[in-house]
Amino acid sequence: MLERKKSGSMVCPGCGRLISVNAPSCIHCGRKNPGLWGWGPSLSRWLADFRGLVTSLTIACIALYVISLALDLSAILHPRGMLSLLSPGMESLDRMGMTGRYAISHGRWWTLLTAVYLHGGILHILFNVMWLRQLGYMVEELFGTARAFIIFTVSGVTGFMLSVMMGSMFTLGGSGAIFGMLGSLIYYGRRHGGDFGSALYRQVGSWAIMAFMFGFLFPNIDNWAHFGGFAGGFLISALMGLRQGRKEKKAITLAAGALAAVTLFCFLLAIIRPH
Repeated sequence: MLERKKSGSMVCPGCGRLISVNAPSCIHCGRKNPGLWGWGPSLSRWLADFRGLVTSLTIACIALYVISLALDLSAILHPRGMLSLLSPGMESLDRMGMTGRYAISHGRWWTLLTAVYLHGGILHILFNVMWLRQLGYMVEELFGTARAFIIFTVSGVTGFMLSVMMGSMFTLGGSGAIFGMLGSLIYYGRRHGGDFGSALYRQVGSWAIMAFMFGFLFPNIDNWAHFGGFAGGFLISALMGLRQGRKEKKAITLAAGALAAVTLFCFLLAIIRPH
């Protein structure tokens, strides 16, 4: 929430030094109106959060969910039960990049990535966004933004790979990637050790047990994707290891950028390739 700061100090966005929030210009670097009439500090915090990985992933999932609904508005009027409330039509989801044995058998390999960002109903996306925000900030803080995105992406793909191997004809959703975040946090707790690592391991371990049990209580939940995502998140975290210091390795940053580019390319393929 944006709030105006009427007094006190702030960090100049130009030089990073402390100045008065009401200063007409920075006494150090000369930047004009650095406090933006008192709105500057709050705006900077809001923009920093907006640029965060979790917020970006949340916006992407919600935007794609809305688009998939808009492609076939008539499907909203024919829910197939509580779990399919406000559910996009199957044809819309297929056009957007839903995966499964059917899509893979028709050569649409890119759906292993696009399906991570698609959801089959309002409850589906609400649960996943809730867990994404619960776990994502922790993963991003402990592993860094680049590694967190790699964990999310790889886990989503490994989850769907196992699901397809086990015979799922149609599947979608970010839950495999979210279970991958659980796996990554469990790895971090074991690897880090100490009081913090042990506490993290116990806490996230209890969440993982609860999440796996939840998957068996309701129909039409892709538990194979959960298992595959969890394993993928643990293994890719072990492969990358823990981040050393605040500055990320160039190779990790490049890998995350490459995965982001591949993800965009996969959505482009979903749009232009015939179904």
